[in-house]
Amino acid sequence: MNSLEVWMEKTYFTVLAHSLIGEAIRYSYSLWPRMKNYLLDGRLKLDNNLCENTVRPIALSRKNFLFCDNHEAGGNAAVLCSFLGSSRNRESTRGEWLMDVIGKMPYYQKLGNDENLKRLLPNY
Repeated sequence: MNSLEVWMEKTYFTVLAHSLIGEAIRYSYSLWPRMKNYLLDGRLKLDNNLCENTVRPIALSRKNFLFCDNHEAGGNAAVLCSFLGSSRNRESTRGEWLMDVIGKMPYYQKLGNDENLKRLLPNY
């Protein structure tokens, strides 16, 4: 990392500032102090693949919600995806919790307030 930092400092002034390499160096160097933080703690990851893999299904679902038959169906699908994502973080009783939540959802929705559905989330 130190060698890369030295290389960026020397190379930046030898390339055109608006060239691809110049822009890449400027961008990287501006974030360099924050990027080096992962070296201070071995538990930190260099990449964000875990986060990206968690968010990917939500992004794909959001794209697919555009083609739901109606607005209510899209909203219901979004709620179900939220609960499925929450159940993934449950460790011991994941299946039981999810079945319990799905069984209660119609009654909570009849109360007429989406805030009621939040009560079903594990950390509410």
